[in-house]
Amino acid sequence: MTPRILVTSAAGKTGQCVALQLAEQGHPVRAFVRRMDGRAERMAAAGVEIFVGNQYDITDMRAAMQGVRRAYQCAPTAPNGLYFNAVFSIAAHEAKLEHVVTLGQWLTAARHPSQFTREVYLSDALARISPHMTVTSVDPGWFADNYTMVLEAAAHLGMFTMPLGPGNEKKNAPPSNEDIARVVVAALLDPQTHAGKFYRPTGPELMSPNDIAAAMGRVLGRKVTYADVSEKMMTKALRANRPANYSEAAVTQLAIYAHEYRKGSFAVNAPTDDVRMVGGRDPEDFDTILRRYVAERPDLKPGMARRARAVFGLFRMMMTPALDLAKARAVRDYVQISEPMFSQDDADWRATHVPQSAASGVHLKLA
Repeated sequence: MTPRILVTSAAGKTGQCVALQLAEQGHPVRAFVRRMDGRAERMAAAGVEIFVGNQYDITDMRAAMQGVRRAYQCAPTAPNGLYFNAVFSIAAHEAKLEHVVTLGQWLTAARHPSQFTREVYLSDALARISPHMTVTSVDPGWFADNYTMVLEAAAHLGMFTMPLGPGNEKKNAPPSNEDIARVVVAALLDPQTHAGKFYRPTGPELMSPNDIAAAMGRVLGRKVTYADVSEKMMTKALRANRPANYSEAAVTQLAIYAHEYRKGSFAVNAPTDDVRMVGGRDPEDFDTILRRYVAERPDLKPGMARRARAVFGLFRMMMTPALDLAKARAVRDYVQISEPMFSQDDADWRATHVPQSAASGVHLKLA
């Protein structure tokens, strides 16, 4: 029988999917959440054991790991992610976990300009220190979920605006949260096969911003047009209509990732066959992913009141001051390194991010 599996950040984008998929397959799973809400209740109804606590409190983490042998390590998108991973790694070592699957990043590198990304690099190395615990890393790029931040404007104003560069350049193969979770679940259930591997789940094809806009139009039943905007405008939009999980700190890092997007870093060696080979099914296409989001959001249906709200949101965005990214990073006293490098400018990143099949499971390695 599969031993009990702990899922951290279990109310998040991939954590909830991992917990539900494990429960649906009949495996014992414990979900670590901050509070009981609708997401936790949904998991409980599916047979998931719910543990309510503070993931940054090592006492709570130790308690959550009681009776657990494997875990999904999913750090929150926050400037204290490394602290979370230190807490997790210490507790995992003490509990003598046998196998952990970590959620990393395709951009992961030691000298990346994003502090969040450098912390992912350090956290992945930290997880591998324990001699009795094996690790699998799942390192997606730009999630399909990221595009849904602008679905309201697409639905009611016909606008898809992001700082992604020219509309005709194919620069991302967006994976769904569910497909990322399928790879995680497979690695949790079969450590012998997946220990030590690095996987990069992607969608089935590279898409341009114009392709993304066209998919939105098909699913929403209206014409949607892409417009490349500046990072400054992106910060205005996120400050005015801030989506869940995007703090001001996260916005500073998202601007860096948008720069990587324009440079084509998410297109390097994409798409992969990891979802099919590891997760056991073909990856979802973007239309399928969008249909699920739209079905869950009645606010996207046409209507005068909803359109008026979208227009007001656009006006509010225009009136909102842009975030001074450099100042925001300075105020938060982010750790500085002497020679930060974007992924494709880093020889170590280029040398280790080579095309590999899912059978080898090696997309990058720590230098």
